[in-house]
Amino acid sequence: MLNLSRTRSPGRNTRPLSLGGMDYMEPKRKNNLVGKIILVASLTALCIIMLKRAPSFSTPKAFSHHEPGVTHVLVTGGAGYIGSHAALRLLKDSYRVTIVDNLSRGNIGAVKVLQGLFPETGRLQFIYADLGDAKAVDKIFSENAFDAVIHFAAVAYVGESTLDPLKYYHNITSNTLVVLEAMARHKVKKLIYSSTCATYGEPDKMPITEDTPQVPINPYGKAKKMSEDIILDFSKNSDMAVMILRYFNVIGSDPEGRLGEAPRPELREHGRISGACFDAARGVIPGLQVKGTDYKTADGTCIRDYIDVTDLVDAHVKALEKARPSKVAIYNVGTGQGRSVKEFVEACKKATGAEIKVEFLPRRPGDYAEVYSDPSKILRDLNWTARFTNLQDSLAVAWKWQKTHPHGYSSY
Repeated sequence: MLNLSRTRSPGRNTRPLSLGGMDYMEPKRKNNLVGKIILVASLTALCIIMLKRAPSFSTPKAFSHHEPGVTHVLVTGGAGYIGSHAALRLLKDSYRVTIVDNLSRGNIGAVKVLQGLFPETGRLQFIYADLGDAKAVDKIFSENAFDAVIHFAAVAYVGESTLDPLKYYHNITSNTLVVLEAMARHKVKKLIYSSTCATYGEPDKMPITEDTPQVPINPYGKAKKMSEDIILDFSKNSDMAVMILRYFNVIGSDPEGRLGEAPRPELREHGRISGACFDAARGVIPGLQVKGTDYKTADGTCIRDYIDVTDLVDAHVKALEKARPSKVAIYNVGTGQGRSVKEFVEACKKATGAEIKVEFLPRRPGDYAEVYSDPSKILRDLNWTARFTNLQDSLAVAWKWQKTHPHGYSSY
């Protein structure tokens, strides 16, 4: 026998109905509860869909496994000046590329240019991450099947390194250790390390060979040498293929005008001389400051070996192709020609067609008088030689990009 009765709970407006000893809510209360359940379920489903669509939720399948005939290269600092040009060359040569960059010096606009040029699935992915975050780096390596690493990422201004040395030791030396540990843990067997002639300091003899003693005189060069030492020590008990490229002063840009150099405005004071020349030519700064006119050189200004970025990335690709397990090789990447700062300024004036006001100032701390390379070893071993050696021509190519991109990559 069913006994239907209504009871009221003290202090509540709901009216449960007793049915054979079981309570159920009245229809209105039940409808409210069902509606809330449906709302929560809908929101949960929406969140899951949004997360799955987010780039960081999962690695695209093409990047997460090895594919026969396809070499997957991690390019650290691939949003930067040199790194983006290297990524462009790798993509043109049908490599699969993952760029990792924290954009502290790089430009997302450069990545967008590359994505527009190579939109096909499985060609290019960008991961925003800081190499100083060991957990993030390990996660990247665990989710991606890398065949090789080209390690460009680094702060790279001599003057800035003398003002903030700890930043350079952390960003260059410590971060290289993080990358190397991740490579060892995840069995990535090929490393191309982007080093610098600054590790040599100011040698007694010119030109510089790979056997020239390394006695760096500024924190930038010291941090890079420390990184080299770590890599070399590790390689003694490893079958990793290692190529260390010590390159000289980089100029130029992509000959087809797709990429260029766009340093942070606040870093103009520490930037490359080419950037300063172009800023002076465009009137962004009142003139060019040449620091140091009393060096023991023909015209009193520093002598440098200027290497076109197109040649530089070509050297990296050849090193990648020639790297072999358990082998370590070190190469200078330069033209073998020394040019003075005054010569450079004259070439820049001709390339831009601008009258550039030049102010001569005392030496910059950490600079050295004369540095140029002997590139015979890399010619012998890798069949590489610089092709774009006309200073004015390289500057003219870079100037063309500067004129068409007066605000860098800000429009992307």
